[in-house]
Amino acid sequence: MNAKQYDVIVLGGGPAGLTAGIYLARAKAKALIIDTSTIGGQTVLTYEVANYPGVEKTSGYQLSTTMRNQAESFGCEIVSNVSISDLQLNKELKSVVVNGDQRYEAKAIILATGGRSRTLNVPGEAKLKGRGISYCATCDGDFFQDKEIIVVGGGNSALEEADSLTKYANKVTVIHEFDHFQAFEHAVVKAKENHKIDFIMKSHITEFTGDEKLEQATYVNLDTNEEKSIKVDGAFIFIGYAANTDMLTDTNIELNERGEVLTDTNLKTNIDGVYAAGDNRAVRYRQITTAVADGTVAALNAMEYLNS
Repeated sequence: MNAKQYDVIVLGGGPAGLTAGIYLARAKAKALIIDTSTIGGQTVLTYEVANYPGVEKTSGYQLSTTMRNQAESFGCEIVSNVSISDLQLNKELKSVVVNGDQRYEAKAIILATGGRSRTLNVPGEAKLKGRGISYCATCDGDFFQDKEIIVVGGGNSALEEADSLTKYANKVTVIHEFDHFQAFEHAVVKAKENHKIDFIMKSHITEFTGDEKLEQATYVNLDTNEEKSIKVDGAFIFIGYAANTDMLTDTNIELNERGEVLTDTNLKTNIDGVYAAGDNRAVRYRQITTAVADGTVAALNAMEYLNS
């Protein structure tokens, strides 16, 4: 199998990976970004980005597109929507095989594989995914014009997307398992001031039901154990993300108990020449700005490793 040679390969094309690509290419490194999905990561699914410094307001799609254009303008190559067949990190020359027949090699690799939406894992969820159950307000919000929907979760994404969904839905009910929210105060205040949003607290979903599409959600109150059902046309689930590290299982990369990559302050993993950046790392906060910062630090340290 013929291999294409690079200085650095970046696995993942979200904000962390794209930023790494920008910095690497500007430093005249021969860089390649490989993504198993659409370039942009979770940012593409974000309806509105209003807290990115220097940008008053934009869509996640537009921000991602701008980042991609920047990376490519500096000479970074990008390959997307491929499957990773093999990943070898322990040798001095790292290798990635995609689609079973194309090998890429580099002396350094940056793991920027991001995360994915967590699921509730309750009866009916898998069956009705895409038929009333969604994990992306940007993708599916306009399907629920003048409908009644629920949003599950209590973090920033849940409350911000609940607010954005009121542009379509007649009523949005937020269901959260705690008696308080984990979101920033401004997101909480904005959601509570929206007359289209109701709240069911200290409760969690136990089942989704419906024949061809979602018709009902069942939840239980965690204090009283009382079970109730609510008729809904749609359910949007925002309960956090799981790190996309399944491909690292056989690579000897150190992960924590949640499957997140462990790094030092320079974003170096336990393997020489391998760095991690973004939402796949074991960190407390996951924002576009933190991912971009990670991509910068990982790229600079990868360049230092190459130069040494």
